Amino acid sequence: MENVFSYIISLGASVMMPIIFTIIGLCIGMNFGKALRSGLYVGVGFVGLGIVTALLTTNFGDPLTLISQIYHLQLNVFDMGWPAAAAVAYNTAVGALIIPICLGINFLMLITKTTRTVNIDLWNYWHFAFIGAVVYFVFDQSLAWGYFAAIICYMTTLVMADLTANKFQGYYEGLDGISVPQPFCQSFVPFTLCLDWALEKIPGFNKLDIDAEGLKKKFGVLGEPLVLGVIVGALIGLVAQLEVKKILFLGVTMGAVMELIPRITRLFIDGLMPISDKTKEIVNKRFNGKKVFIGMSPALVIGHPTALVCTLLLIPTYLIVAVVLPGNQFLPLASLAGLFYLFPMMLPYTKGNVVRTYIIGLVALLVGLWFVTDMAPDFTKAAAAVYAATGDQAAHVPDGFQAGSMDFATSLFGYIIYAATKYTKFVGAGILVLITLAMMFWNRRVIIRDEKAASEELASHEE
Repeated sequence: MENVFSYIISLGASVMMPIIFTIIGLCIGMNFGKALRSGLYVGVGFVGLGIVTALLTTNFGDPLTLISQIYHLQLNVFDMGWPAAAAVAYNTAVGALIIPICLGINFLMLITKTTRTVNIDLWNYWHFAFIGAVVYFVFDQSLAWGYFAAIICYMTTLVMADLTANKFQGYYEGLDGISVPQPFCQSFVPFTLCLDWALEKIPGFNKLDIDAEGLKKKFGVLGEPLVLGVIVGALIGLVAQLEVKKILFLGVTMGAVMELIPRITRLFIDGLMPISDKTKEIVNKRFNGKKVFIGMSPALVIGHPTALVCTLLLIPTYLIVAVVLPGNQFLPLASLAGLFYLFPMMLPYTKGNVVRTYIIGLVALLVGLWFVTDMAPDFTKAAAAVYAATGDQAAHVPDGFQAGSMDFATSLFGYIIYAATKYTKFVGAGILVLITLAMMFWNRRVIIRDEKAASEELASHEE
């Protein structure tokens, strides 16, 4: 079974997701042609997204490394990027069975009414496997501790997906019935709620409301993500002391990334909508209108203009903060392509306000640098074990460095689970269980209340 699921994961999201979506489409009554087309749109979207993010990693990796050499930046946690985190996640005993175990838990939570999200974003299950794999190595390859960490993360994320679904659907157009059960995105919701509340209390600042469209009106062409991308890309080349033609190339490349991502994310929506609409039709017919959310990848919405603008502004700021932050040993390079995923669940709460979103994102990333630094020794242990066992180059840690990655290692959820189990063991585990059960109980009350209200409304219409 371990070999079977390892093989399925090795197909990658661009192959695995079209197969999954086609099967789901057939199961809910779509004809084969429509189901296949929906699946292929999603697959093509992942291919396009991979190509565009590769533009960042391949073209900006060397200039950013050069910057660290020119300015003698002595940070010893090497940015392995998400491929290393995914390799560690799926090449351990925890990761091998994470998909069937989590699907079983999802089913149990659905029938006990502790969630209404059906998480079909199977590719991103590696986030749950990752934290499970790190904790697995913290406790000398203990499967019990590894699965405990992964399952707690999964259950918490499903509840958060439910609790944030209405905000998500209300902010993004055309995504009714969709939730985001991805722990990296959901972990920034607590930061957003707390910091947005605090910023609202600042006189004058609470009147400042600039969204991406407002930025265009205020700064004209300079406020567009495309042009901002060109400027930021060129500035990176300038700081790296490159020749003029390479500076211009980096500028145009960054601008291309900013322009292409919104167009590519449209493919995800085109693939998802027929399945989402059919699912809602079935739910309304067979479950008296009870809500069921389809859990999908945040890749659907990373092309939002505010997300693009804030990503551009954060890239240089993130690098500067990483260099000057006391106690940090992590220099983000390969992970910069993942900055887009910081914002999908922030924007519904900041209402697309560029200034607030930028500030909250910066604070979350600042705290995340400490998370990565603290987790680095155990991430290194896990990566070294995977590399020794499989020879997977993605998990190879360069000599003299420790392993780190922004992707989920900076996550509040991931770090709390890691720290609670490592530093306080059974006490921390008990607290995590209590918090998770309390969240599930609260969510169940919300679900039952909503179903009762929907049932009463239906009965009144029938009368």
